[in-house]
Amino acid sequence: MSLTPTRVVETHQLADHSVDLRMPLLALMALVVGTGGAVGAWVLVKLIAIATNLFWFGRLSAAHSVIMDSNVGLLVVVIPVIGSLLVGLMARFGSDKIRGHGIPEAIETILFGESRLSLKVALLKPLSSAISIGSGGPFGAEGPIIMTGGAIGSLFAQCFHLSAAERKTLLVAGAAAGMTAIFGTPLAAILLAVEVLLFELKPRSFVPVVVATIVSLAWRPLFLGSGSMFPMTATVPDSGWSLLAAAGIGLLVGFEAMLLSTSLYRIEDLFHKLPVHWMWWPAIGAIVVGLGGLIDAHVLGAGYASIEALLTGSLALKVVVALLAVKAVVWLVALGSGTSGGVLAPLLILGGAAGFLIGQFLPGDASFWAMIGMAGIMSGAMRAPMTGALFAVELTGHFEAIPYTITAAGAAYAISVLLMRRSILTEKIARRGRHILQEYTVDPLDLLQAAQLMTPHPQTLSGGLTIEQTLTFFTTQAEHRSYPVVDAGGRLIGLVSRTDALRWQIDHSLAKTLLSDAISDSTQPVAYPDTPSGVVADLIIETGIGRIPIVDRETRKVLGILSRQDLLKARSTNRLAETGRNRFVFRTNPAS
Repeated sequence: MSLTPTRVVETHQLADHSVDLRMPLLALMALVVGTGGAVGAWVLVKLIAIATNLFWFGRLSAAHSVIMDSNVGLLVVVIPVIGSLLVGLMARFGSDKIRGHGIPEAIETILFGESRLSLKVALLKPLSSAISIGSGGPFGAEGPIIMTGGAIGSLFAQCFHLSAAERKTLLVAGAAAGMTAIFGTPLAAILLAVEVLLFELKPRSFVPVVVATIVSLAWRPLFLGSGSMFPMTATVPDSGWSLLAAAGIGLLVGFEAMLLSTSLYRIEDLFHKLPVHWMWWPAIGAIVVGLGGLIDAHVLGAGYASIEALLTGSLALKVVVALLAVKAVVWLVALGSGTSGGVLAPLLILGGAAGFLIGQFLPGDASFWAMIGMAGIMSGAMRAPMTGALFAVELTGHFEAIPYTITAAGAAYAISVLLMRRSILTEKIARRGRHILQEYTVDPLDLLQAAQLMTPHPQTLSGGLTIEQTLTFFTTQAEHRSYPVVDAGGRLIGLVSRTDALRWQIDHSLAKTLLSDAISDSTQPVAYPDTPSGVVADLIIETGIGRIPIVDRETRKVLGILSRQDLLKARSTNRLAETGRNRFVFRTNPAS
């Protein structure tokens, strides 16, 4: 009798990155996805313009228009309610996946949905977001375009035989392409993909995302125009204290991000207590939006005009104060109601307004400090420090400010992770019972090879034993569930386990059969000294065999055994490296 045949582990040539010919294939596919993301962004922008013109000016036009230029009187309270009613109906009878920010839904699809988005979401998300923003919803287009671009990438990927990881790559490539087309920020889009969406940094995913982003950037002048979205000319302050001031603004807007995130989810909890179906919640929240519009029309819509005004310094101080207070209230209530909209543009306004106000007491233009506030709040709220730092400078074309935006983003990130367990994006996922970790670490099993973890010189059984002798061994001496069986030269013949022994106890005719004849199996699963321990762990899971022989590649002599317990020890050692603290300088006992 023999063991069930299994495969022999073959170790590819070790390298510091995992890559194969699938990467260039995905990069070629990203050419299509990048184009699709750019087209999707153009469609979304036009839909928002059409909705804005219909709701506020009563005309059918795709021309850019600003809500503040309309003159609808008290209808400013009614129009957001009408738009939100439509969004609620679309979510109720279309797909509830169109509700919310867009980015958390994309993350959830990546981590828990095998990166499969439906055609229905791809169609309804931009339409519902356009209605929401066009009717005065205080949101930006970044969340919707990330979801829309991601849906385009996911749908394209689903047309081919791809793995979930490969679908994820194209989904994120589409999201980054859409963001690039809207804002003209390719570096920030790539960093957002890495810091927020991919949950890995591998050539297989990074290269296609870069390709899609560059393709989208190439299409942008044709669809949406070229250049920075909000060019600014404010000079960088000469004062040596300016970096310290940037850090201070970062800390303050990081605290602001914590307050906004906490308030948002408390408001969401209040909506959950309402005795009405969630379909009606957006309309209820829109009443607050309309009232806010009566106080200050700047709070309505995407607010890009307000961002531009903050960055050019053309807003009066009292307008900035009103914008900060009223925008925060209407945005939090509207988003907490579960309507369709994004978080980035409102965060830029709120962080920019805070930076602008603080900048009144700092050297240089207040508009410069508004940009610093934008970088900081994006970092603190979304836990994406490099994205926040680069997004602000790409958005404005003010690359001289990079040291200041990085300083503010780093400070905001630090205070955010200390004060908040989760970001404004991941909190929504956590409330659905799913925990994610936004930290990139290398699996300790991938850092170690089998030779470093195996138990060397393991106890083996001779193939010359009879089955009767083998049964006696398992009955009286065996300490493990399985043992390698070797020939006279120490070469592996196979593996014998307690399961085999129990089977042989029933068949007495095998008592005098040699163990080598009973288990001889040329496809016995083995690993080699240079096999990554992670590969051995996968082999244990696939075969159900808890002890894998480690053999010499040429002679097939048994060098060691790698067990489940050995693998767990590696993880324990890695955890000890995180928590075990030692001092090596000025030790009281240097010899120890």
